[in-house]
Amino acid sequence: MPAMLPFARTALAALVLMTAPMPASAEDAAQRKLYDGFNAADFVETGGLYYRDNAEQQAGTATFQSEVKREGAGALKLSVRPLCDAESEGCSERAEIWEKTALRVPYDEGVWFGFSVLFVDPIPQDDHRYLIAQWKREIGSDAEGDFSPFLALRLDNGKLFATIESNYQDGTSAEMKDGVAACPTGSTPVWLRPETKQMRSLVAHDANWTAEDAKIFPSCTDKLVVTGRGNPLPAPASGWIDFAIYTRPGPDGTGHIEIFANGLWIMTAKGYIGHNDRGLGENQYFKFGPYRAAGQGEWTLYYDDFRRSPDCIDVLRDEKACALVR
Repeated sequence: MPAMLPFARTALAALVLMTAPMPASAEDAAQRKLYDGFNAADFVETGGLYYRDNAEQQAGTATFQSEVKREGAGALKLSVRPLCDAESEGCSERAEIWEKTALRVPYDEGVWFGFSVLFVDPIPQDDHRYLIAQWKREIGSDAEGDFSPFLALRLDNGKLFATIESNYQDGTSAEMKDGVAACPTGSTPVWLRPETKQMRSLVAHDANWTAEDAKIFPSCTDKLVVTGRGNPLPAPASGWIDFAIYTRPGPDGTGHIEIFANGLWIMTAKGYIGHNDRGLGENQYFKFGPYRAAGQGEWTLYYDDFRRSPDCIDVLRDEKACALVR
């Protein structure tokens, strides 16, 4: 049996201090092509990744191993265990991998991200906050508020779905059809959250999604237009899922996101995407790995084949599909 390659927390923290050529500006960083197949005993410099060592991440472990993988010699095993008090508010448990700060892309520029993820048993089936990947804007020390990711891949009741967050704007109540909130053409199901000055739109979900799941998105917004491409997200239990995702936030209405999964085009979203509040930074950043509110038991995901590029072909690896994206 191939040997496991554990990566100690102290070594993980030391990765942050590794010296490697870094771009002179975020504009230069946006042109960098990053890749890590997690085939070595730690992160490679060409991937630009590290395990962030902070209090929330104390619940997590990261292991470079060779027994479970999608391709190549290995993959990254990320797990979280209970750390927070079950009744605590705002406490979270994470094992997230981050892009190095110097490699972050400007908030108004588009970039492609790709990675593969494998859910392993037991896959959480409860109504709870679970994320497997998220894209955010930098938050400065003088920013006021708690800003959710402008794009997130989430799990709830054992189902995979994707959401887009933006600044709050008024919406309309959805019309109920057969117990499901239905929005007119040109509008998107949304959870309006005026208390946080945000709104969260549902942009994709797997085929097991039900009317009960949809209840948390009871309104409609015409500030984000989602074009479905005829394919649901893969189910968490379906095996390795390979994502290719284009992100270009636009809190002024110029935002654009594309999601592909296992080579299939899932959806296109255009409109108001992200936040433009005072004190927010100039760059977007990506992080992946299990993240949950205070929970029970251990939750584990495997990740493989991380890539980032300004060019679609490097991530989606399909010339015909890349030609369709505009």
